[in-house]
Amino acid sequence: MSWWVHLFVIPALLVYAVFVLYPVILTLFNSFFAFEGLKRGAWIGFDNFTALFTTPPLDTRVWNALGNNIQIFVLSFALQCVVGFLVASLLYQYRGGREIFKAAYFLPRLLSLIVIGFLWQIIFSPNVGALNQFLEAAGLGALAQNWLGSPSTALYTVIFVEGWYRLGFSILVFLASMQAIPGAIFEAARLDGASRVRLLWYFMLPLTRPAWMILTVLTFIASFEMFDLVYAMQGVTGSPFYSSDTLGLLFYRLAFGGEGGTAAIGLGSALALMLIVGMALISGLMVFFFTRKRVEW
Repeated sequence: MSWWVHLFVIPALLVYAVFVLYPVILTLFNSFFAFEGLKRGAWIGFDNFTALFTTPPLDTRVWNALGNNIQIFVLSFALQCVVGFLVASLLYQYRGGREIFKAAYFLPRLLSLIVIGFLWQIIFSPNVGALNQFLEAAGLGALAQNWLGSPSTALYTVIFVEGWYRLGFSILVFLASMQAIPGAIFEAARLDGASRVRLLWYFMLPLTRPAWMILTVLTFIASFEMFDLVYAMQGVTGSPFYSSDTLGLLFYRLAFGGEGGTAAIGLGSALALMLIVGMALISGLMVFFFTRKRVEW
């Protein structure tokens, strides 16, 4: 009987091995070699890794993209997790129209990020975009600007779209976590005179710790994997002037010839490997932080 059960797992393992394990192992292998076009050359050890941080202007590109990814994570966490938690708490307390709001918040996830990116690119267009036209009609024309064409606003505009896209998922996860908490806990707290703010801070926040862990890790991974949305809205260089560049875009340019004109598969593999290892380690630390203290009811 156990053999039959294992047979059903084999197709999934094969897909995982071909599309996940093999690319990671190949990336690890390629990162230690020089490349001439698509041809693997001599073994060069850690030279590809050191070149990322010592070769101008590549080193500047790496630090700039890393800084942008960090900003994306911090602000995405605020938009997706903090705002998501607050909205979910409101839906938990006020049940009127809850299902309608849940569907409305989750609706953007039905579209791909590429489609979302192109749609918002039209909305933020400086000349024909709906946002600037609305500001002009509302008498707020002084606020109208080139949202995606200015280095001071481009990255934050992309982060806003990313947060808008993923907010619904966070709300549903938090709401499901809140609904799993026995209602007797909140009733007892209310009888003891706890206000809504105290209920939120001392009860709902710690009791939804597993949801916070899941969403924090997923937000971190999505922030450092970000490629498709920025590519759709800002192009392969993270325009303007690399102000919205990310490590994912930089890897694409290195590996496929958009950074310096020729493909540098070795450098791209080194960057990808560092990104994979870094994300795995930090995600593990996040899980450890959230699970070191168990909250029960």
